[in-house]
Amino acid sequence: MQYFLNKRVWITGASSGIGEALALAFAEQGAQLILSARNEVEINRVGAACLKAGASHVLVQPLDLEQHEQIPGIVAQVLKKVGKLDILVNNGGISQRALAMETNLAVDKKLMDVNYFGAVALTKALLPNMKTHQLGHIVTITSLTGKFGSPYRSSYAASKHALHGFFDSLRAELHDSRIKITLICPGFVRTNVSKNALKGDGGQLGTMDEATEKGMQPDYLAHKILQAIQQGKEEAYFGGKEVLGVYVKRFFPRYFSNIIRKAKVR
Repeated sequence: MQYFLNKRVWITGASSGIGEALALAFAEQGAQLILSARNEVEINRVGAACLKAGASHVLVQPLDLEQHEQIPGIVAQVLKKVGKLDILVNNGGISQRALAMETNLAVDKKLMDVNYFGAVALTKALLPNMKTHQLGHIVTITSLTGKFGSPYRSSYAASKHALHGFFDSLRAELHDSRIKITLICPGFVRTNVSKNALKGDGGQLGTMDEATEKGMQPDYLAHKILQAIQQGKEEAYFGGKEVLGVYVKRFFPRYFSNIIRKAKVR
């Protein structure tokens, strides 16, 4: 696959999980990478691994998606170094494992600040450059919970639903440009997402739930995502039987409600 050779690709949440797997998958195709996350030690580790895997260049750029006011300045610094961007992958985010009524409002806000407003702020900061160069593919990793809600994930699902609303609208607004938008909706992926998920009081869950443990391997998902990007898909779903939930919810909503309330998702 030569499609990604020398493409400039910025990945958030690149220090672990899906982000790390995507970084390595792009590296194998000879892409130029900008890797961002809060954990500088880990993104430097991933950056070194990407160079060994075949990346033509790696720029490590620490980024906290919750610090929205800092994002425009960071974008300006990155663009000064790389000139323009071919692909942005909005991947950074956190999850939740708590009942809605037991979740502090501060936790609800944090999930929105990181998962939704972080992606929106970064995208908005990059859009003028993309419009100038008539170049860019914005890829946002949402979730199947961006299509339907799930117990213990009310705020997480809300943040992912919000991403769909924003990027579907943005795609319509950019219809006369060459900027593409792809929404990626994975189901269960075997990463530390549940271990790092926030409880109702804001603490970390610290354990991997059964559904996540049985999920897809991140490297398998990463290669599927690269295929969806190359094909220019507007939206793509990946996972096991949980993918069926998208269609059951659409055509048999009441039946879906009975299923999801009994689902073993924790």
